[in-house]
Formats: sequence, C-alpha cells, structure tokens
Amino acid sequence: MRRRVLYIPGYDPIPPRRYRELFKREGAKQAQISGYKLKTGARSDRTGFGWGATTETDGTRAEAEFEVLVWSDIVAGSMGQSIPATYGQLFRTAWAYIGSGALWRLMRLRRGPVLAALYPIVVLLVQALAAGLAGWILGWLVSLMATWWAGLPVAVALFVLGLRQWRKLDGKIFAYYLMHDYAFTAQNGGAYPPALQTRIDAFAERIATVSAGDWDEVLVIGHSSGAYIAVSALAKLARTGRLAPKIALLTLGHVVPMASFLPRADQLRRDLHDLALAGPVWIDVTAPGDACSFGLCDPVAVSRCVPEGGGGPLVVSAAFTRTLSPARQKELRGRWFRLHFQYLCAFDQPGIYDYFQITTGPQPLAERFAGRSHSPARIARPVNRWHYP
Repeated sequence: MRRRVLYIPGYDPIPPRRYRELFKREGAKQAQISGYKLKTGARSDRTGFGWGATTETDGTRAEAEFEVLVWSDIVAGSMGQSIPATYGQLFRTAWAYIGSGALWRLMRLRRGPVLAALYPIVVLLVQALAAGLAGWILGWLVSLMATWWAGLPVAVALFVLGLRQWRKLDGKIFAYYLMHDYAFTAQNGGAYPPALQTRIDAFAERIATVSAGDWDEVLVIGHSSGAYIAVSALAKLARTGRLAPKIALLTLGHVVPMASFLPRADQLRRDLHDLALAGPVWIDVTAPGDACSFGLCDPVAVSRCVPEGGGGPLVVSAAFTRTLSPARQKELRGRWFRLHFQYLCAFDQPGIYDYFQITTGPQPLAERFAGRSHSPARIARPVNRWHYP
C-alpha cells in the first residue's frame, strides 16, 4: 500500500514543523499501545514540507508520504492586529453572528463551540473592564492628592498598560488568538477573503498533480478550519472533472457551520453541495467531548446543502470517553486546545479510528470504514437559514 497524505491545518500561525514532530511523538506511542511498527523518515517527493512513514501491521507493510498544505502565512498576517484593532474585530464579529441570526441557529447544534466562540469576546471585555477599573481607581486617588486633571492621564496610562499586560499573557489565555480566528472567518460575512481563495485554488491544483502519480490512495485531511478548506479544494476538482477515484477525504474536528451559517458563505455552501454530489470517500470524525468542534454534526446536512438523492460524509465519533483512559481524560479535562488536537494523537484504547493506521496503515480509507453506519448520535437537522441550491 502506497499512500500520499495531504494535510491541511486549521487556523494556526505556527510553521508546519510542529505537525511532523507531533506525528513522530504520538505515532510512536500509538504503535507501542496497538502492537504494530511505525517508522518516520524522509520522502521521495520533496515538494513543500512533509515527511515519510512506514508501518508493519500483522506482517503487512505499508508506506506513506506526508505533505502539509501551508496557509500559516495567511493566518499570521491576519493576527498582526493592534489592541484597538482587535477590539474593533470583537464588535464586528459579534455583530456578524448576532445580526445575521447565525449565533442562535448554531446554538441549536452544539453549545460547546458557540461558547468557545463567545469566550474571547467575554474575556476581552473583562480585560478592558479590569484595566479601566484599575485606571479609574488610581486616577481617583491621584486626583484626591492633586487635581482632577492630574488624575486623568494617570488613569488613561494605567488602562493602556493594563491592556498591554493582558495581551502579553495571551499565550496562556488565548483570547486574542481565538478572536482573530473567528474574526477571520466572519470578516466578509463568510465569503472567502481573496488570499485564502487563491490558496484554496493552489491546493486544488496540488492535489490534482499528486493524484496523477503512482499512489494507491491520495488522502486529503482537513483539521478544524482546514476541513472546509479541504472541501472547497476538492469541490473545485469535482466541478472540473479532476476528482480522481483514488482521492479520499478525512475531516477532523470540523467547524464548518461557523462559516457556512454566515450569509455570504455562498461559495462554501456550493462546495459542500457539489462535493457531496460527487460522492468521494469522505469520513468525518469528531467527538462530543471536543468543545471546539461541532461534534457529530453532518457538515452538509446541517448547512442545508444536501443534493437531491442525498450525499455527504460518513459521520463517525472518536468517542473520547471510550478511547481515552480515565486517567488521560482527567489529565485533559479543561484543556480545550489539546482535546481539539486529540484526533492527531495516540488513543489508549483505539477503536475504528486510529489516525496512524488510517494515514500509514495497509487499508485504504474506504476499506477501513466499509459497512460502517453513521454514529447513532449524528446531528443532521437542516437548521441553517441559508442553503444551496
């Protein structure tokens, strides 16, 4: 089995090297737990950034070559905002979801990701309130000792200093990061910004080029926001008749409704419809325990984009409560980001979902999930106000 894996990250400004290191570390753990051999190394095609891997499972050898389709530069560019600009994003993003009615419809799916979206708004407002209150108190004390005019610049200076100090702590709080993430999605009412649309087109061409090679399977993986980017790239190939049968799609921890429920996300809704109509092998894996994704929500169905006659992904649960040991669940409790990346990590008691067997093992995606049905808890209610066609 020779497989080519094209991985599309979510909204992540960090260079792709982290994904290679994560694969090496977690893959070694999973191989030891599950009793197969996994080795990482170089690859024959040095285009872009990636790595190679081989497995030996029950005496059967398989090999894979990974490539990360990078858009971290676009992410990093969108995060270079001043503190005032970030607060401006806050109000525009809140209005994009509240004013369009998307927020209330998203709440009907899963409250976890909606609360995660509200988190940066609440935290940034609390930070501004705390800095303002500290400035007011110190300014008032100065005014008592001098004059009101002397207290005012002190209050303003402490307010600004407080906001700067809060931002320095964002490596632990993630309020600015999440604010930039949701603002990026909502900036054009759900329409792709030109830079991202250009990159999606480039991804589609890269996937087409790779699929022309001598591979048994070309596996496209989209994680988090990368899930809808993968959908749009493959939908373009489907519309131009270049979606090769060997191409399979695996979406992990998707947040598709955060974009598809916005009024101007016409392109994404069309892409969801057209890809579902084309009917490639498409497995969607989420988990209710992942508060940053729309767990078990069928991205095509909830977005009201199901083509006539049906279509869409097979919705499968990663079932964190069963596949992670009680000790590991306790360790990860409250660590939203780490849980959101669990799909790329080792499981204590893996079931049908084993990231490393899927990407480097001997079975194609279609064969591994053959005969499987949707998770019983799948959510397919068409609650989106907007739809396609």
